[in-house]
Amino acid sequence: MEPLAKLPLFWALEGKRVIVSGGSDAAAWKAELLAACGAEVHVYAGELSDTFETLILRGAEHPQGGFIHHCQAWDETIFAGAAIAIADCEEDNEAKAFFDAACIAGVPVNVIDNPAFCQFQFGSIVNRSPVIVSISTDGAAPILAQAIRRRIETLLPRTLKDWAGLAQSLRDRVNERLAPGPLRRAFWERFVDRAFSSSNGPEEGVGGQLLKEAERLREARARSKGRVTLVGAGPGDAELLTLKAVRALHAADVILFDDLVSSEILELARREAKRMLVGKRGGRTSCRQEDINDMMVKLAKAGKRVVRLKSGDPMIFGRAGEELAHLDRQNIPVDVIPGITAASAMASRLGISLTHRDHAQSVRFITGHSRHAGLPVDIDWAAVADPRTTTIFYMGGRTAPLIADRLVEEGLSPETPAIVISDVSRATERDWSGTLATIPDGIAQIGYDNPVLIAVGSALAARQTAARDTNDFDSDRHLVMGGR
Repeated sequence: MEPLAKLPLFWALEGKRVIVSGGSDAAAWKAELLAACGAEVHVYAGELSDTFETLILRGAEHPQGGFIHHCQAWDETIFAGAAIAIADCEEDNEAKAFFDAACIAGVPVNVIDNPAFCQFQFGSIVNRSPVIVSISTDGAAPILAQAIRRRIETLLPRTLKDWAGLAQSLRDRVNERLAPGPLRRAFWERFVDRAFSSSNGPEEGVGGQLLKEAERLREARARSKGRVTLVGAGPGDAELLTLKAVRALHAADVILFDDLVSSEILELARREAKRMLVGKRGGRTSCRQEDINDMMVKLAKAGKRVVRLKSGDPMIFGRAGEELAHLDRQNIPVDVIPGITAASAMASRLGISLTHRDHAQSVRFITGHSRHAGLPVDIDWAAVADPRTTTIFYMGGRTAPLIADRLVEEGLSPETPAIVISDVSRATERDWSGTLATIPDGIAQIGYDNPVLIAVGSALAARQTAARDTNDFDSDRHLVMGGR
């Protein structure tokens, strides 16, 4: 769990006594909010603004909410039995006195627009009650919170209120039919898809149809088993995930994730999903592939939805072929959600094209090491040295000098442009550019403790030329130029 500035809570106030001190418009807005939750709002103020007077005359729309105006200033006796206390104070000494009195009485307190005397804060609200979305920036940027609210308002249909009401009425009956776990979650996922795909609220009789669907799911469950989804997590930036990948993470019971998967991506997973690190890193203690295969089978046979979360794209140097074959042999349903591979992320981040009609008509992705940590011996190095091809070596940090020497031996010019990049798309990203001959210098500067890509080819020259002409280096990427 990433650090939270504040704990978001949704507080039941129906029928509770709450206190509002002050007769300003700001106090009126807070009083209206509290009454909308069904609270009995006791207002302490000698004078009320026109807005506040109108609000009290109109009364609360919530059947249990209401306003009681006490035409007097607050004192220490008013806090007994209160659920929360709000005040609008002009002076800090008054704010402190109200805050201290509430704290002594054990009542949570908020002094409007005075964070030093607030035990909790109000967020910017999107109201589709019973669906409520609250946005907080911890007081740092209220305008940002309002902008986020406006965007969410456009995404959530007004009919969501009616669908949420239907869900509330069906919940107990659905729970009677479907046990907690994948089956119940599958029902509600279909419910949500229906709610968001409809331009109208639920039609009459749809509740009965949904309960029949729950019965069908229960019957189908007895004949089914779990499944595995291989998901590409991309190079590290959570914003590069596909929508399908996010949906898979939301639906997972268990997530088997690689060592290179970022914490920001894991934050997007369903909170209840069990997370298991099964990472494999060169030169480090690793989980055996055979154990990972067996784990996926065991979990799927137990009826779990398993997400095998791999960095980059599962089908590019991710050993997905071995996992697919093992799952097929065990008759485990499996599907694959692609991810953005590191080479594509590198091209995007550095503003280069891997193909260019004047320089490179093809692109190759090659593993930079064999299983014995040396250069791969089962590839055609003469073909790799084709000057009309851009070649990207994955996992080639420790063999970088050997790669450069071998390509030169096969006839590729030592002046061929080259790039070394580590931790592509992450905050720790670093890159170097130079030539094939100076790759050893580049890897010495970048290092190989973090995932490294090596790109070689004349198509990279346009980017290097632009960098030399402008000398405009992106400090966020810690650009290092070499090989001059």
